[in-house]
Amino acid sequence: MNEDHSDDLLKRALLDAEAAASVALRVTPLALSEALTVVFHGRKDLGTIQTYVTHGGRGAGEAVGKDELMRVPCDLDLAEAGDREEAEHLFQEQAAALRDALVGADTVLDVWREPLEDLAHDHVRVDRRIRLDIRLPAHRLLPTALVSPEKQIVVTPVCSARSLTEGRPPMGIAVGQQDVVRVYPLPDDPERCLTEFLDLAAEHARALAEQLGRQEASVQRFLELSGDDFHQTG
Repeated sequence: MNEDHSDDLLKRALLDAEAAASVALRVTPLALSEALTVVFHGRKDLGTIQTYVTHGGRGAGEAVGKDELMRVPCDLDLAEAGDREEAEHLFQEQAAALRDALVGADTVLDVWREPLEDLAHDHVRVDRRIRLDIRLPAHRLLPTALVSPEKQIVVTPVCSARSLTEGRPPMGIAVGQQDVVRVYPLPDDPERCLTEFLDLAAEHARALAEQLGRQEASVQRFLELSGDDFHQTG
């Protein structure tokens, strides 16, 4: 199921209280994201409890547009609960695991800001867009990123899809620049990771320049062959 389709289902489901239910969890204060709200949205007809994250400390009954929601594939699983009390206990455990993951990711991202500014020689800005202009090899965990405007480097926390019954989701920091993206373990040293990434990006740029040069030379030779004195085959 694609993200847009999931958002459309969520938008429609919020109008039908009998077919769906939503529970919000506010996460605040945060160093970079300031405040986030996790929305756990259950659909009886689909048999799913999906997780979304949005900016701000949203209150009960507050409307949230689909363009404000970021899908995080770390969902609740309350199937083992034998009654309401057990379900509440499982919910608290799993919601706390996601909350801790968000707090940890935001804290680590804040630690990356200064090294990114130093190595990129740029004033890094905090990007709170739900969708970024770069393809990532993993799911975003936070709707928050660091961006170097001059170097076009994006840094944002990512995670693996998994049930929250397994505790905190595996997390990492994705560093991207155009078509080069690398994911580093969350505890890694930011300066070492950024130095390695910049070397990787520079090598990619050199390889791309060489490839383009060869293609240009090949086309030039082909055009020379295609002159008036070129004998056609076949």
